[in-house]
Amino acid sequence: MLLETAAKSARTRPPGTPMTSAQAERVRQIRRSGAYILLIISSAVFLLPFLWMLTTSLKSDAENLAFPPEWFPTSFNWDNYVKGWSGSLPFTQFLLNTIVITALSMAGNLISCVLPAYAFARMRARAAGFMFAALMATMMIPREITLVPKFLMFSELGWVDTYLPLVVPEFFGVALYIFLLRQFFTTIPQELIDAARIDGASELRILWRVMLPLAKPAIAAICLFSFVGNWNQYLENSIYLRSMEKITLAQGLGMFSGEYVTQYNQMMAVALVSMLPILIIFFLAQKTFIRGVTLTGIAGR
Repeated sequence: MLLETAAKSARTRPPGTPMTSAQAERVRQIRRSGAYILLIISSAVFLLPFLWMLTTSLKSDAENLAFPPEWFPTSFNWDNYVKGWSGSLPFTQFLLNTIVITALSMAGNLISCVLPAYAFARMRARAAGFMFAALMATMMIPREITLVPKFLMFSELGWVDTYLPLVVPEFFGVALYIFLLRQFFTTIPQELIDAARIDGASELRILWRVMLPLAKPAIAAICLFSFVGNWNQYLENSIYLRSMEKITLAQGLGMFSGEYVTQYNQMMAVALVSMLPILIIFFLAQKTFIRGVTLTGIAGR
């Protein structure tokens, strides 16, 4: 309706007649209002599953099984959070396991991706372009194809039911993170690096003192990607972790599904609690994260 009004106003103006400042401002306001309405509708669509999780976590067992489903509970059952977290499953231990795996994986991603990203961005070597293309080509290999060979290899090493299969591969680089860091490093002026080299700084010192302080937005984006990916990892965790004292939150949530009945209210309550770290980190580092994604997306040569 707003866009139609703007179009009608443009049609009634004689051809070749420039718009007055008031008319131009009116058109801008109409377009801005239309954009806001579209964003509000899109946000409501994306928030709908989250709202369903929240209301389900507060329902009673009877309301949980009602048909047709009811959106809102008649009373708020906050004890679902207590029952779900401190019930028959040790979710506190699951949380600690998840934190350990996520922290070690994030450290491995940063250590293993910063060095090759700097080399591809600022160091010259024979066949560097070919090696970078080969690295990017690995992103086209579906992850599922490597599951069986990796499992056989880690079984021979005796690493099944340990954190090693989940943590050690993260210290060998991730192609996507290397690409994003390389793109950001190319935006840093070459003059800064040349000045540091003239002063006698080594390449590692340049990386530590010059590049990394300037690459905080990109590093924040990599950390967030790595955190979310490892925090929500389910498939590989289920393959390698067998003992109850070693499994993670994602695996624990799957244990709510019973053979005859599933406690959806408690499952949703624990799922919301497990989402809190991701939401808190994102909102605290939102500006840095968006800036890092933007700069790594538009840079490069």
